[in-house]
Amino acid sequence: MAVHPIDYRYGSGEMRRIWDEENKLQSLLDVEAALARAHAKLGNIPEESARVISERANTEWVRLERVKEIEAEIGHDIMAVVKALSEACGEHGKYIHLGSTSNDIIDTANALLIRESLEIVEKDLKKLRSILKELARKHKHTVCIGRTHGQHAVPTTYGMKFAIWLDEVQRHLDRLNELKERVLVGQMSGAVGTMASFGDKGFEIQKLVMEDLGLKPARISNQVIQRDVYAELMAFLAIVASTLDKIALEVRNLQRTEISEVSEPFGKRQVGSSTMPHKRNPVRSEKVSGLARVLYSNVIPALLNNPLWHERDLTNSSVERVILPESFILLDEMLKSTITVLSGLEFFPENIERNLHMTNNLIMAEPLMLKLAEKGMGRQEAHELVRKLAMKAFREDRDLLAVAKENEGIREFLSEEDLASLKPENYIGLAPKIVDNVIAFIEEKEREEGL
Repeated sequence: MAVHPIDYRYGSGEMRRIWDEENKLQSLLDVEAALARAHAKLGNIPEESARVISERANTEWVRLERVKEIEAEIGHDIMAVVKALSEACGEHGKYIHLGSTSNDIIDTANALLIRESLEIVEKDLKKLRSILKELARKHKHTVCIGRTHGQHAVPTTYGMKFAIWLDEVQRHLDRLNELKERVLVGQMSGAVGTMASFGDKGFEIQKLVMEDLGLKPARISNQVIQRDVYAELMAFLAIVASTLDKIALEVRNLQRTEISEVSEPFGKRQVGSSTMPHKRNPVRSEKVSGLARVLYSNVIPALLNNPLWHERDLTNSSVERVILPESFILLDEMLKSTITVLSGLEFFPENIERNLHMTNNLIMAEPLMLKLAEKGMGRQEAHELVRKLAMKAFREDRDLLAVAKENEGIREFLSEEDLASLKPENYIGLAPKIVDNVIAFIEEKEREEGL
């Protein structure tokens, strides 16, 4: 019976498969097999034994049900795997797990699971990057109102919004590449990390095992890969979640009835409310923002897992059983939901235009001030004059430029033509060029990746 929503509601089958019990068991068996092969290469065990162990280190020979039966009897998860694999290998089973300790197997297997998971995250980040790049390109001239403190500020473009997110997604891809160097690390160093159980062949065994599995060997460990590595991983996942939360929050705000500039895609048969048939709620974006809160909260236990008693204790283990699969599966859901939202994002140009002109040209206060300064009035004097005129226009619910035309100080410095030039569409600065620069940077990154 499924209990946690990651079992039946969130995440793709691809990501859930990585973290299901069968695949986790297979990863542990893969590490045990690699260890046996390393021993055989160094002449520590017969090659025939390594061959049999490798052939039978899979979930067809080692059944999850049998592992659970043994664990229920002996109360140790890794020894249950070792015993079940030993049963499957007969006389060759005596060479399994030779010289290693539990976390040699667990931490190295975790690195395999994390590697698979990060491949999916990377693939989806690149897909999101591609969607944002095209949106930025398409809407670099779509002028809209910019908002600060929730209030109308000065004009910007939708291309700027998308390019901001695009640049951020690229930073996540850069972080991910750097992260792999530190996170995709395994160990084979025995109890408390001294390699004493491997004699003078410890470095060779660890090197062979990690080469076999495609991982980097830890330079030093004390029976566990140090959990600052996992804390960095969890922080990375949470930072990616924060970007998706940011995007979702903006979509939600822009979909407000009073704003209604963009909207999530809404299916022909989609139901918005169980009682209000007219509703078109931004449910995907709300889900993304909600799940982000779980990922944020998982960073704290990851940080707390780094300080352990002496060489190690077990307080990190139970936590990681929860936060690793949960965070990857929830982020997978968030990424795919964000891709869906942005791929089908609806625009309402008439509302974008309406909102741009909603304040009776109050948003032209800054360019009016700068135009006065350009024509010779002191900047501070211009600021105070325009501030007073803006407050007057607001109180009287009149157009700012109409109020400005009536002021002697304005007429002294500005002509009718000057005032007529003060339009929102004319005050987007270098926004299109800024967007072009971001797109050019991203395309260079894509070329480097060989896309």
